[in-house]
This record gives sequence, C-alpha cells and structure tokens, in this order.
Amino acid sequence: MSPARSRGTFTAPHTDRPAPGSRPAPGSRPASGSRPGPGSRFAAPVATRANALHAGAWWLWALGLAVAASRTTNPLLLGLLVGVAGYVVAARRTDAPWARSYGAFVKLGLFVVFLRVVFSLLLGSPIPGTHPLFTLPEVPLPDWAQGVRIGGRVTAEQLVFALYDGAKLATLLICVGAANSLANPARLLKSLPGALYEAGVAVVVAMTFAPNMVADVVRLRTARRLRGRPTGGVRAVLQIGLPVLEGALERSIAVAASMDARGYGRTARVPASVRRTTNVLTLGGLLGVCAGSYGLLAAEGAGYGLPLLGAGLLAALAGLRLGGRRTLRTRYRPDHWGARAWLVAGSGVAVAVLMIWANTIAPDALHPGVVPLEAPELPLWPALSVLVGLLPAFVAPVPKEST
Repeated sequence: MSPARSRGTFTAPHTDRPAPGSRPAPGSRPASGSRPGPGSRFAAPVATRANALHAGAWWLWALGLAVAASRTTNPLLLGLLVGVAGYVVAARRTDAPWARSYGAFVKLGLFVVFLRVVFSLLLGSPIPGTHPLFTLPEVPLPDWAQGVRIGGRVTAEQLVFALYDGAKLATLLICVGAANSLANPARLLKSLPGALYEAGVAVVVAMTFAPNMVADVVRLRTARRLRGRPTGGVRAVLQIGLPVLEGALERSIAVAASMDARGYGRTARVPASVRRTTNVLTLGGLLGVCAGSYGLLAAEGAGYGLPLLGAGLLAALAGLRLGGRRTLRTRYRPDHWGARAWLVAGSGVAVAVLMIWANTIAPDALHPGVVPLEAPELPLWPALSVLVGLLPAFVAPVPKEST
C-alpha cells in the first residue's frame, strides 16, 4: 500500500471541464462536446477530407493577386500584395511537405530583385537620369553594338526603375509560391478533366517517385556512414546509385502492373467528327488563353485581354469536355466546389478586376514617376481593393494543428 493511500488521501481524476464560473482562455477552441456559439455558423470550420477547399480556388485567388501585381509598379502596393499573400499563407497553410515552399519563393523573389539591380548597374538602362551616384569602368564595344554598354555612369533614376521592375516580378513569383503552398498538388491533378487524365497520372507518378528516390539515397548514405564507408566520390556515388536505380525499377514495374489491372489506357470509341472538333476547340482555346493572358499582363492590352481570355477559356473547357468522352474512368471522393471555394476564388478575381480598373482611371497613382524622381504614395481605394484578398484567411477551412 502506498503512503498516499495509507493516509486516506484521494486524488481527483484529471478533467478538461472548467470550474463553475470560470471563463475560457482567449483564443482557445471549445471542447469537442461543447455547444457551438451563435457565431459559429459563419466561422470557418476545421478542415477535414469532406470540407477541404478545392485546390483550383487557391490557384485562381493567387493568379488574381498576380494579375493585380502586373498592373502596378508602386512599391507600396506591391508590398501590400506580398503582405496579403503572406498572411493568408500563414493562416491557412498546412504542415505538409509541399506547403513549405513559400519561403523558397520569397527568397527567389529577393534574388530576382538583386539580379535585376545588378544587370541594370552593369548593362545600363534606357532611363535618363540627372542624379548620378557613381561611375563604373566602361568596357569599349565595337560600332555594331551601338545602344549597348557595359559599365558607365549609374544614376538614381536608373536604380529606382530597376528596383520597381524587380519588385514587380518578385511579387508575381511570391503569389505563385502562395498557390503552391496552399493548394494540394495531388488533389489539383486529380481534379483535371478526363482529357488530361494521362498527363495528370504521369505527373502524379513522377511526384511520388521523386521523394522515394531521395529517401532511398538518404537511407543508403546513412547506412554506409554507420559502416564506416565513404559517402563521397565517384565510387561511392556509383555504389549508392545502383541500389537506388534497382528500387526505382521495381517500383515502376509494380505501378505499371497495378495501373494495367485498373484498366489504365483504355479509351472509348468516339466519332471522327468529335475528335476533330475537340482538337480545334482545345487548340483555339489555349491560343486564346495565351493571347488573353499576355493582354492582361501587358500595360496596353487590358481592353482586349479580358474578353479574349474568357473566350479562350470557354473554348478550351468545351474541348476538354468533349475530349473527356474518350477516357473511361471514375473519381473516388471527388473534390466539390462549394460556397467557400467561390468566395476564395472570387476574392482574387475581384482584386484583379479592381486593379485593372484603377490602372485605367488613375495610372499615375499605380506607376510612380521615375523621371523626375517622385516619392511613391499609397492610393487609398486601390489599397482597399488589395485588402479584399484577405478574405480566404477568414472563410477557408482552418487546417488541423499538428500534434
């Protein structure tokens, strides 16, 4: 008998039920058995397999921010777009391996800004300037290279223009990185139409095999290190590469057998007219999407870019719909496009549309002057339109906390 039991003491079992009259800590989630509050109906639920947001909604939201970034060179608005994307990523990113790519895209964006400034310093810029900073040694070039110089005078206007241009491209990369961090690539590929089923399967297999090969290399290097064998050099690489290649071939044979057992590659018979119509609609739609995207990204193509992009999307979707008749397959637990997906995608589209409209009405506010130098100002209503992109941080399902 323990001393505590011999004295007649009693230890109460641990319970998570709060004491009478006590209040829950601020920010704490209610217990699973507690009754939801009056505002929980509109609050974002915890993400599950049933209510997870469609991956395409994240990409539409991020592309909307990227289109908005392409319409301005104002560093304050670009910084606000980066802040909106970063806040949404921090609020709705999971702990999956593919969700950790946002930091890499931010570093890539900073490197792009640095590279753009370096090229401007070394190769010069067509921007005239009246505020010289310093002069680099200039390399003499032949007569046929007129208009190109290496080195020479560096002005403040030239440097500011390079910073604005690099920040614009960096913001585009960061918006794409936000989509990569929030959208599950496997679920996005699973949502592809039937006409792209073969390409989606190939990408999924490649994405599955690459991490396995990396894990095999790490495992073999660790085993050699524990046995006291070298892990560097040509001989060690060959001794590690052969088992990795053998394991990859065994996995590929197993995947091929399983795919053949599930009927992969079998197609249905469709008339020749349907095939020709599918090819025309798909090719024409993709050309329209490319031309419309170029018009949206170009400064002078906003008038024709949006209608051409819409027509191209409709034609491409119709072609993919017809092409899907050749593929006989079923989807297990298909992802549904619900109201929250519409809100997330619509917020990105709204940011893009409002910024395009602002660029046509008040272009001076979105493009601060470089010659002469002007301090950039934050325009009020374009900044408010960028803040619409914060909506996914409040309506998208909350990811589960890692334990």
